[in-house]
Amino acid sequence: MCRWLAYAGSPLLLDEVLYRPEHSLIDQSLHARMGVESTNGDGFGIGWYSPGGDGTPAVFRDIGPAWNNRNLRELAAHVRSPLFFAHVRASTGSAIQQTNCHPFRHGRWLWMHNGAIADFPRLQRDLCMAVDPALFPSMEGSTDSEVMFYLAVTFGLDQDVPGAVARMAGLVERLGKLHGVDHPLQMTIAVSDGERVWAFRYSSQKQSRSLFYSNRTDTVRELYPELDYLRDVSDETRLVVSEPLGSLPGVWNELPEGSYAVLPSAPTEDYLPFVPDLT
Repeated sequence: MCRWLAYAGSPLLLDEVLYRPEHSLIDQSLHARMGVESTNGDGFGIGWYSPGGDGTPAVFRDIGPAWNNRNLRELAAHVRSPLFFAHVRASTGSAIQQTNCHPFRHGRWLWMHNGAIADFPRLQRDLCMAVDPALFPSMEGSTDSEVMFYLAVTFGLDQDVPGAVARMAGLVERLGKLHGVDHPLQMTIAVSDGERVWAFRYSSQKQSRSLFYSNRTDTVRELYPELDYLRDVSDETRLVVSEPLGSLPGVWNELPEGSYAVLPSAPTEDYLPFVPDLT
């Protein structure tokens, strides 16, 4: 599978999250603790929104491992962003090529995924036929993750993010049943329009891949006033990660099975239930 993180909050150098934590995403690319594989070296990608930009995210992806990519290290030390994605890939069978590396971009949207559609080749044609024909030329790769993205765009991502993802998941579930595929969907997904991040955790088998969100910064600041890097970030700054970036108690919460979170979120509403739309 894969490991990923999404950040939303005060503008921050990517390096602060990608490299510096004790169990950073770069460390997870070599030593994942909660993934199916401990090594995630089949490519990587970052996507970020620039303050004052036109709302379209920049994307940098490559097919080599993240842990020894000099260009990634250089970018991370100089790019400052209020909202960014990062993903390290372990292929589930599709080709190792740039167009299959996450995150995927369409207009102002970013999307990344950890998981798989079971027996994807059996479902692929029917799933692709459900993509809006006007969107089909934008699909460049061969992954189930990209098909899921364009299905969500087809089903109204611009108007209703949770609803569009629920309709996408529902279609996968229905086609899986039609083709005799047990437990067709496994997903943790992050999607953003540049203003907010939606993070989803769901699987047909109710045994989803790991996903965690950080407590509000003001809460963590009260617990650990000695952490200097928290002094200059907003109270609403949050992270969603496949694995916690460190071991400090009280910082990380597991996103429950069958739920989604929105960043930034209201202090009293960390997550909401997620159910595929089977209608």
